[in-house]
Amino acid sequence: MSPVKLNLDTVNFTDEQFYQLCYKNTDLKFERTAKGEIIIISPVGGESGNREADLIIDLGIWNRQTGLGYTFSSSTIFKLPNGGDRSPDAVWIKKERWEALTPEQKRKFSPIAPDFVIELRSATDDLKTLREKMEEYMDAGVRLGWLINTQQQQVEIYRLGKDVELRSLPTKLLGEDVLPGFSLSLNCY
Repeated sequence: MSPVKLNLDTVNFTDEQFYQLCYKNTDLKFERTAKGEIIIISPVGGESGNREADLIIDLGIWNRQTGLGYTFSSSTIFKLPNGGDRSPDAVWIKKERWEALTPEQKRKFSPIAPDFVIELRSATDDLKTLREKMEEYMDAGVRLGWLINTQQQQVEIYRLGKDVELRSLPTKLLGEDVLPGFSLSLNCY
């Protein structure tokens, strides 16, 4: 299933107008591509929601143990340097980078590319659209990203400036130099 994209060719939302659109319509979840397309994101079912929560828990536990940064959920929208406003399923940002933002920047859609993102493909997600989203993250400066594709039992590993690596599940993923010491075993997906 493809996400719903609103045709707003003649409307150019400012950052504040997009923020207000999201804020005034909290029953809907929006994203905006780097091209300015507004996307209405479908909710996920229980199975995908549980998997997403487990990923955030694993990332959060590692982060609490290391104190190296900040972990965010899929409800958080980031204003990417390439113009997109995106909300990955799980996010991590290095402590020094997050703390360099002003309180106002932290309160709204933070103008920062995460260091690490996870996208978990749910039954309602179109793979082509998710791959485009991952490329948008990399273009914005995200250093490491994992696209976990449960339907095809694969994970795509995105690294800044490198070709995408494809692995079959089950597999063990490492945080490499972005998340030192973090590992995730994907056995149950």
